[in-house]
Amino acid sequence: MDGYREIVESTLDEVLPKAGERPAELSEAMRYAVGTGGKRIRPLICLASAVAVGGKAEDARYPAAAIELLHNYTLVHDDLPAMDNDTERRGKPTVWTKYGEANAILVGDALQALAFLVAAKSRRNAASVVAALGEKGVGVVAGQVEDIKRETVASGLAPLPKDLVDFVYEHKTADLFIAAAVMGGYAGGGSETDIAALRRFALNLGLAFQYEDDILDGDSPFGPEETEGRAKDATAAAIAALGELKGDTTALAEIAKRLLGRKS
Repeated sequence: MDGYREIVESTLDEVLPKAGERPAELSEAMRYAVGTGGKRIRPLICLASAVAVGGKAEDARYPAAAIELLHNYTLVHDDLPAMDNDTERRGKPTVWTKYGEANAILVGDALQALAFLVAAKSRRNAASVVAALGEKGVGVVAGQVEDIKRETVASGLAPLPKDLVDFVYEHKTADLFIAAAVMGGYAGGGSETDIAALRRFALNLGLAFQYEDDILDGDSPFGPEETEGRAKDATAAAIAALGELKGDTTALAEIAKRLLGRKS
């Protein structure tokens, strides 16, 4: 997995604007947004999915960078005062706090546009890679629109109403997992049968990830035992889907197992 991380970081460094590139505040803020940490789960899924269909991790280096750029655009915009009004992310000031609201909006816009430019660099099936990114990029916004309907209570946001859970969890969280896997599958030369299996894997992995987030945040719409059970069941379903793939699925299975019961 360390080799995968090196691919992700080197490719992000390649495609992001160079420090000082005009306008300097934009290039600096884009690098700040992407470089403030994070587990890089989505790009790792992308690289591992290319391997799982019989390709190489290197085949998916640009799609992997693209999904991370898109993910970070959503975080920059989610942190804005009009959305979650967060002043800190990953232990550092959020982009809007450090660079101002207007620049944060523009940073998010630039990261989103750059994501599609980078996705188009895929060495194989570039059109399908870009289409997958676009489809799920719209999906995650749809999930966010439904999510912001939640009421605010003294302790923060109220638990998500149960009638919105499936839609929000699938789109706000799982859609980018699905995009990552599908983009990697296409970049690795996978068949449509492979892509379907990767979709099932990533959907369930995304749901499990969100259930684990609920446990960590203490704001699950379900009870603790039910939430934990849902996370375990979704993880098992994700791993089961890997049995339909012809390549090495070790890395994808490892990612799924690590996310279950995580502490942060």
